Amino acid sequence: MKETRKPQRFWHARFSHARFWSYLATYLLLIGGALLTLIPFVFSILTSFKTEKQLVQDGALALPAPVTFDNYTSLFTDHAFIVPLAITIQVVLVMVIGQMTSSILAAYAFARLRFPGRDAIFWAYVCTLMIPAVVTMIPLFGAMSTAGLRNTFAGIVVPFMLGSPYAIFLLRENFRSVPQELLDAATLDGAGFWRQLWSIVLPTNKPILATLLLITVVSQWNNFMWPNIIARDPQWHVLTVATAALQTQYSANWAIVMAATTLCVLPLLVLFLLFNKQIIRSIGITRV
Repeated sequence: MKETRKPQRFWHARFSHARFWSYLATYLLLIGGALLTLIPFVFSILTSFKTEKQLVQDGALALPAPVTFDNYTSLFTDHAFIVPLAITIQVVLVMVIGQMTSSILAAYAFARLRFPGRDAIFWAYVCTLMIPAVVTMIPLFGAMSTAGLRNTFAGIVVPFMLGSPYAIFLLRENFRSVPQELLDAATLDGAGFWRQLWSIVLPTNKPILATLLLITVVSQWNNFMWPNIIARDPQWHVLTVATAALQTQYSANWAIVMAATTLCVLPLLVLFLLFNKQIIRSIGITRV
């Protein structure tokens, strides 16, 4: 018995030792990836609290000494950054309300209603995901210009305020997972289309709805290409375009640029912290 136990202990010790080094290598790799991801944010935040002279003399990653808020003050006094901030918030609100409402209704129709050509229409719409967004910029610009929507708020939001194919596809698959027996029971109790959607389907899909909300906010908050094309007038600049405008061909105050960048990122970090639990739950449910 002793001779048989020794090999078992030996192999168990070797396995535990190998597992330890495997875990160590995995965590070191993850820590390295996290550092590579965080360094640009640290660079942005540290630089935003320095003067341009400090940045040149001390370097980007040196601690600001002393800490100054002049860059943030300059954004709102000298560069009127309050206007791009207000426009961006309005754009995000309109986009979120429009895209979430239309995506939910379209996804529920594709998931639960029966009508001729339902699946064909759905897959044709989803196939538009394979079309690069940049391909549609010129036709959209021509259409908006013909409609007289250049340099207007409507020109920024109208082309993209309805449901996205990705959101409709994801919601449809989740709505189909709601048990049909539950909906049939609600129908017997007198619940109609809207009551079933509002009281049963949406509450059971809160994690994925929170994730889609965050994705929509982030994508529209960071949108640069279309607002830069359709609204060249500074009075309609969103935050991303206004931040890019702080840099010129021949000069750029990188301390002010990094302050604007930090200002753009901060609301998204707060939003992620607020919806952190829902996002993690959605990953566990949908694997996305």
